[in-house]
Amino acid sequence: MNEQPNLTTRQNSPVTVIGLGPMGQAMTRTLLAAGHPVTVWNRTAARADGVVTDGATLAGTPREAVEASDLVILSLTDYQAMYDVLDGATASLAGRTLVNLSSDTPDRTREAATWAETHHAGFLTGGVMTPAPMVGTEAAYVYYSGRHKASEIHLATLALLGTPRHLGEDPGLAQMMYQAQLAVFLTTLSALMHATAMLGTAGITARQALPELLSAADSIGDIMRAGEENPGVALDAGEHPGDLSTVTMMGATADHIVETSTALGLDLALPLAVQAHYRHAIKDGHGGDNWTRIIDGIREPR
Repeated sequence: MNEQPNLTTRQNSPVTVIGLGPMGQAMTRTLLAAGHPVTVWNRTAARADGVVTDGATLAGTPREAVEASDLVILSLTDYQAMYDVLDGATASLAGRTLVNLSSDTPDRTREAATWAETHHAGFLTGGVMTPAPMVGTEAAYVYYSGRHKASEIHLATLALLGTPRHLGEDPGLAQMMYQAQLAVFLTTLSALMHATAMLGTAGITARQALPELLSAADSIGDIMRAGEENPGVALDAGEHPGDLSTVTMMGATADHIVETSTALGLDLALPLAVQAHYRHAIKDGHGGDNWTRIIDGIREPR
């Protein structure tokens, strides 16, 4: 995991970017700024106007876009969009490397890698772990996975978008890590909105609430890192010592959140899901264990 790739590449080599949402546009501008000729294509051609003004070349068709570069970066809604876009360009894929930075499931990613191989193209899966405005900055990083050797010569170019973190040859690994990161991200966002809604019923505005709530969210990392060892070591060993907090204690808090949310007339989907994790652990006789014991019920749901 996290092996550092060889970052050799051809300087100023042409790059194609297909898909010009905010992320695709940000990547195009970053590559242009580094001196790479960039060819772009988007289903709605007007979205290319800004990057064309900045120096990109607009291709008339996906096939023309593919044929302009050995490296083809896709930033689309999902993997089906890749098939839809490239359906008429498969004869031009041989010898090129496709880097799909779109979101989808790990299984669909593996299927896409096999599809690319049938057309004699290299395939690299990517997950961009930064919002569009941060592409190309020191804070940006991108997970990659894939077994095609030809992809290695493009990693220095890809490093312009964000620090590459190569996870291995399984094409699904980068997508798995990306989805895991988003599971934390999206759940946290929902929790922040739920908490803001709770406080709003007491007359506390979002402007007042969010600084307090964000401080609580920021502290989670510190709590998880507390102690000398990586908290994952105990999890991997199946150890859940309840000396600092227990499933029963945390479960009682989850019950109170459900009761409060019910009384306030708020949506219960999120608090009920959290409550269920603790109730399952208690039912299985793990009330005295650390709260991390809830992972058992997540791994083997009822």
